[in-house]
Amino acid sequence: MRRILARVSSTLGDRRKLRDTALAALVPVAACSVALAGLTAWTGTGRAGTPARLRVTDGRLLLPSAGADETSAFFRVANEGGSADRLIRVTSPRAPGGIALSEHRMTEGNAAYDTEIGSVDIAAGDSLAMSPTGVGLTVSATSGQWRSGDLVPFTFEFRRSGRVTVLAVVVRPDSVSLQ
Repeated sequence: MRRILARVSSTLGDRRKLRDTALAALVPVAACSVALAGLTAWTGTGRAGTPARLRVTDGRLLLPSAGADETSAFFRVANEGGSADRLIRVTSPRAPGGIALSEHRMTEGNAAYDTEIGSVDIAAGDSLAMSPTGVGLTVSATSGQWRSGDLVPFTFEFRRSGRVTVLAVVVRPDSVSLQ
């Protein structure tokens, strides 16, 4: 009888150990399954893991006013990829005095001014439409340097995506809406 009870007790103990082991293994397996389902859904949208794909278009460089030592340039920057990127610098061989990324600001007295900014984030699937009332480029220039219709190369440098070179057309400030 003792042997039978010992066997039954041993069998029950083995079953409990097996059950406890199975339950302990079930928690990480369930967590991994939930994570895998989430990643599968994210990948199914077609954007998971894709790098930023930046496209720069619609470049307009305003013809400088007589005697002005700088002017403005505006572009549309679209990120068609699955990761964010950051515009960190813009250059042009036709603007040897330099180009600054700037943002339009207003004072409490409703006076407008531009302030230099170091960079601009462009989220995945988003775009930046540069304008006189938001982010734009301040370009060093001299009167007579360009004529209306000239094409001026600009190189946009992004933190992850590298460089993108595009052309901007020189336009008279009153000839185009930049809103």
